[in-house]
Amino acid sequence: MAESNAGRDTVEQSARAELLYEAQQRQQRHFRTNVMLSWGILLLILLFLFSGRTFLGIETIQLDTQFMRDNWAFIAKGVPETLKVSFASILLAMVLALLAALGRLSKIPPVYALSTFYVSLIRGTPLYLQIFFFFLALPQVGIILPGFWAGVLALGLNYGAYMSEIFRAGLGSVGKGQREAAIALGMTPGQTLQRIVLPQALRFAIPPIGNDFIAMTKDSALVASTGFVHEIMWRATKVGRAQFHNLEALIIAAIFYWLMTLVLSYIQNIIETRLSKGDR
Repeated sequence: MAESNAGRDTVEQSARAELLYEAQQRQQRHFRTNVMLSWGILLLILLFLFSGRTFLGIETIQLDTQFMRDNWAFIAKGVPETLKVSFASILLAMVLALLAALGRLSKIPPVYALSTFYVSLIRGTPLYLQIFFFFLALPQVGIILPGFWAGVLALGLNYGAYMSEIFRAGLGSVGKGQREAAIALGMTPGQTLQRIVLPQALRFAIPPIGNDFIAMTKDSALVASTGFVHEIMWRATKVGRAQFHNLEALIIAAIFYWLMTLVLSYIQNIIETRLSKGDR
């Protein structure tokens, strides 16, 4: 009898849990639907503001749609260059950030001083200045860098300094007990770092790195100031100035940056979801 009652209780609890789960799923679907509807309304309002029509005495902005149709493909050719600059810069930034984080955790005074000096110097000067420094100032001492590599170096150094805090926090998140256990197993400090510390630290650091990469795709527009990297911003300003349609050209550029941000944010959400499943 007792076993029969226990079985009924288990079935009822399972049914209640299933109903609760279904209710949560419905609530999430309802929320997502409302968000999508709100996005649609906001997009319609935005499109109306640039429709050139008059509503209740309010005149909206008139765009030259013919110019936009004729030149969007020219500006779109800057997307691969923008992504190329961003990918090269984020790889350099990750290496520098890891080295700076390790240096800031070092007990060797010169190594610690070097890493903190690098972080302080780079974070204390504007990215725009750093790009021009590598492109315009270095040639005075005989170092000539193409616009692409001057931009990559500046972006990598800049983001590496900021990302060093992410890596330092990731390295610090690995418990001291795990390091001691690795040493007890006979691992060298290098093996401990490679097999125990770094995998866990990188898992912690990946989501914020994704945020920095998305920010970097937009900051890569500053590389256009060199005049030799034909990415989105360079192409938009070139064709906009030449045909006196800066508004339309910059709107096209903004759309491309926005679309890239949406795609990259979607990819980042997928990665974060998979990482969070591993935590459960």
